[in-house]
Amino acid sequence: MDDRLPAHLEAAGIRRLAESMGGFATILSRGERDAGTIGIVIIGRGEPARLYERMPQLDGNRPFVCTAEEDAENKEEFSAILERRRQRDPDLWLIEADVPERERFVAGLPG
Repeated sequence: MDDRLPAHLEAAGIRRLAESMGGFATILSRGERDAGTIGIVIIGRGEPARLYERMPQLDGNRPFVCTAEEDAENKEEFSAILERRRQRDPDLWLIEADVPERERFVAGLPG
């Protein structure tokens, strides 16, 4: 039996976590309600946007890891990466979060 939270509940929790830290989060695309994958784009505070996705580990944990970072001189490339991810995985929930402390936010994500 899979003990993961349904994707829609996890997405709601991620939004609440951003809000509890003085930030804001919105859902850019909704995937499969229960078994969808989740990607988080963290923006703001003058830093380049980063895409975080779950990466399964040998010990069974599934932490969020940065898989792409926006290049300030070529922002279209980052947008293209997000679009390709959506096309490859129609079950993807893509959440955009604007938080004051990126590292603290990522550390608070469920793993």
